[in-house]
Amino acid sequence: MGRPAAVWAGWRAAALLACCALLLSGCMLMSGARTSSDVLPDGGNINATFVGADGRTEQTLDTGTPKTSLNAIAIVQAERGELQLELLNADGSVALAVKGRPDEAVSRSGTVTTDADGRLRYRISATGARNGSYQVFFQRAAP
Repeated sequence: MGRPAAVWAGWRAAALLACCALLLSGCMLMSGARTSSDVLPDGGNINATFVGADGRTEQTLDTGTPKTSLNAIAIVQAERGELQLELLNADGSVALAVKGRPDEAVSRSGTVTTDADGRLRYRISATGARNGSYQVFFQRAAP
């Protein structure tokens, strides 16, 4: 009788560990983070700085302009580690991706579409990133 209980406890522990790993896989840990945003009728920006970052997260910013094409410029930089920013279209596809290099600011520009609620979606991925930042500038694209 003692052996089945031990086997059951081992399986429970393994299942719990697997669930925790799955939940944390979409998680971003940032230390010393400061994020600000500004939205105006014709555009806006997102600005974030951090001391350290690891993981992955998806964020949104309400632009107030549903299903609208936006011209965007994204800039990332990190003193160490890897940092990537992806702007996502309304359907979830990547419209623009920019990956930083150590001690160098990297920028990309392109067009991204907001969703039906006017949200601009973006994804941040970091591995051992230290003393970094990302910025996004956007404005309505000409019709």
